[in-house]
Amino acid sequence: MSTAPLAAFTEPDRPKDLLIRFITVGGSYVDVTGPGEHSDKNRWSCHGCGDSSQLIQGDFLFCIRPDANTHATTCRAIPLK
Repeated sequence: MSTAPLAAFTEPDRPKDLLIRFITVGGSYVDVTGPGEHSDKNRWSCHGCGDSSQLIQGDFLFCIRPDANTHATTCRAIPLK
């Protein structure tokens, strides 16, 4: 087991339409962006691995929130910038 300290990463700029930001296990961030709770145009994207919502048109917040959180709990990619 390594005793090296974890690297500290700088939080990326927050987009104006940011609804939720999750931190990943790799120290990156998953952003949920869009118009809000009652819109089907919300999306999530990961700053670490580049993965994003599968639906091009987006989804309602109550549907997309669990997907973004699940991705954040499993993504080990670190931010490269």
